[in-house]
Amino acid sequence: MPLGPSLAPLFARLLIGVVLTAIPVAQAQAQALTPAETAQVDTLVTATLAKTGAPSASVAIVRGGEIVFARAYGKQSETMPVANADAPYQIASVSKQFTAAALLLLENEGKLSLDDKVSKYIPDITDGDKISLRQLLSHTSGLQDYWPQDYSFKAMSTPVTPQGIVDRWAKKPLDFAPGTQWQYSNTGYVVAGMIVEKLAGEPLLAYLDRKIFKPLGIKAIDQDLAVGKGYPQGYGRAALGPVRVATPAAHGWLFAAGELSMSARDLAKWNVARLNRSILPPEDWAAQETAVKLTDGSSNGYGLGVATGNLNGRRYVEHSGEAVGFLSENIVFPDEKAAVTVLVNTWSGDSYQEIAQGIIKTVLPPPPADAADTAAAKKMRAVFDQLRAGTLDRGLLTEDADFYFTPDVLADFRNSLAPLGKITDFTQMGKTRLRGGFVNRNYRVTFADRAVGISTYSELGDSTGTGGRIEQFLVAQVQK
Repeated sequence: MPLGPSLAPLFARLLIGVVLTAIPVAQAQAQALTPAETAQVDTLVTATLAKTGAPSASVAIVRGGEIVFARAYGKQSETMPVANADAPYQIASVSKQFTAAALLLLENEGKLSLDDKVSKYIPDITDGDKISLRQLLSHTSGLQDYWPQDYSFKAMSTPVTPQGIVDRWAKKPLDFAPGTQWQYSNTGYVVAGMIVEKLAGEPLLAYLDRKIFKPLGIKAIDQDLAVGKGYPQGYGRAALGPVRVATPAAHGWLFAAGELSMSARDLAKWNVARLNRSILPPEDWAAQETAVKLTDGSSNGYGLGVATGNLNGRRYVEHSGEAVGFLSENIVFPDEKAAVTVLVNTWSGDSYQEIAQGIIKTVLPPPPADAADTAAAKKMRAVFDQLRAGTLDRGLLTEDADFYFTPDVLADFRNSLAPLGKITDFTQMGKTRLRGGFVNRNYRVTFADRAVGISTYSELGDSTGTGGRIEQFLVAQVQK
């Protein structure tokens, strides 16, 4: 999706009826990367570029609320064989959070309300009297996206204005009634940008520069101007063919949906501001990071220009971007005071995601395992092994579980589980929780060619927290 977020694909995990929730942790202190961690990042990035064919990457890391690492790798253009960490990459849809911030700032100035309707500011947009500014920013307006393709379509070879985009796409029938569905729409952000310029009385980038970029020491430029000598070039591949220079889109196609170019280091300065709740009032940061609900009460986690979610028990605020020849990933972990930014000058492949995931594992290792969960996993693994062998220590079972494991049930467990072979992984999925007076823990067991899930309930047990006798031990096949 051009200019769009990589939401679930990067962070989704298979759960067995369990939703991950945030785990409170102590806020980290600023800590520079160790030599070993720096070497790991260097190796990860250079190896990924070599493997994927991505020409270059610009990386920044925030830890403890401070930028502790900023480095560029590879070939940034045909005339830039030595990477420059301050070179501005096109960040595409990562720009959307800045457009949203501009509207929040204008609301603070009393010039608008996010609950205002679009028709108050921009005429002739389909059902503009029903679409709120908040719905523009949360992709719930129903306005049809003008760039769903993952390539430059024909019109993009000709310059365009925001009004030209509006005239062609924002006057079509809506794809759905405002607020009833979520659908990524660059068109909605073009409209939002036009509203910013109308109320601010100056270009969007000028307003952002005055209110955000200069105070933070960020050098941001219009991506249409970030071309030529001294700027990274975009690259791409057709299928698995050679890496070639990509032809930039004509001027005007990104605008408020993704117009910014900046270095990873400068984008990290914005991440630090988010962590410290500076530049914007705290309530504006909170509003941006609050997932918007549809009329039926559901939500996919998207707020105002950012996606929110949970990764391995850690709350995150994230957005990615795709422009012609560029991909970007920017993810912030508020509770850990950490952030990772990865910018690459190719729009082919997943090098940016692979690098981001690897860095996250390096700078944010998995939280320490809970002692009770560790002991319980050992106990449940032993019971699982017993069941595969056709033996079961019934002293570990409650009366109900003992009733469940009839000879036929025990035989089915043995006959179906024993042939699966060697276990390659036995992992608890999600957090431990209480339900119906029992302790609920769920596990994923992986074999060479398949995986199964285990749902367990145990009595509260003693002070060890491992749970007492087992009330439930059910096994089901899950996707590997």
